[in-house]
Amino acid sequence: MRHLIFLILLVLAMPSRAADASLDGFLANSFAGKTPTPQMLWLTPELKSRAAKVLDHPYAGMRIKYWRDGDRTAWVIDEIGKERPITIGVVVADGRIESVDVLAFRESRGGEVRYPFFTKQYKNLGLKDGDRLDGHVDGITGATLSVWAVTKVSRLALVLHSEVIRND
Repeated sequence: MRHLIFLILLVLAMPSRAADASLDGFLANSFAGKTPTPQMLWLTPELKSRAAKVLDHPYAGMRIKYWRDGDRTAWVIDEIGKERPITIGVVVADGRIESVDVLAFRESRGGEVRYPFFTKQYKNLGLKDGDRLDGHVDGITGATLSVWAVTKVSRLALVLHSEVIRND
């Protein structure tokens, strides 16, 4: 009996992965089931500098994969929360965020950022001067670093989207 109680308590203490989404599901939802071929955006020195300002650290890669259909782009970017990467999908259309989804959450705390009550705050946000979001996002007590990670990735997706559209 003690083993059963221990097992139940262990399962309850584990972080839930229920709100994590798959990459295929994210892309299918983003493009009405017709996922476009992935493309690569090569990061120029100017774009790497801009990305570093948004992220508060240099972006590690030289290029980034994205999916595009017309003026809609989808980006899947990892950003460290406190200690582990959070994989975040952002869809941008007409220069505004259409959706934000946490595809994989690996931290032990701050998992509330996975849920729609939080991610829906990003819908319809764009950029203003200084690559800042043009609207407010409420934080979550105890999840500050995870909130910051989602916000940085959302800003970066908007920056990258503008670069793709500008170079079209």
